[in-house]
Amino acid sequence: MQTIFVMVKCELGKAYDVADALVDSEIASEVYSTAGDFDLLVKFYVADDTDIGHFVTESVQRLPGIKDTSTIVTFKAF
Repeated sequence: MQTIFVMVKCELGKAYDVADALVDSEIASEVYSTAGDFDLLVKFYVADDTDIGHFVTESVQRLPGIKDTSTIVTFKAF
């Protein structure tokens, strides 16, 4: 399994709706609200053979209320 984090910028007033949609979809491991340039930080576990670009564009960015994303690919947990 690979761990990735996706920072999500939501349309104004939609952060809670997006967070609920991510939780309801059961694709996210953890969803956090954040302050700063992005509204949410979302942790995903994906299979090693998953194309991360396709996963983010097809499973995350298509959710209503998402304006922008930035993906962080991780390599090792300490």
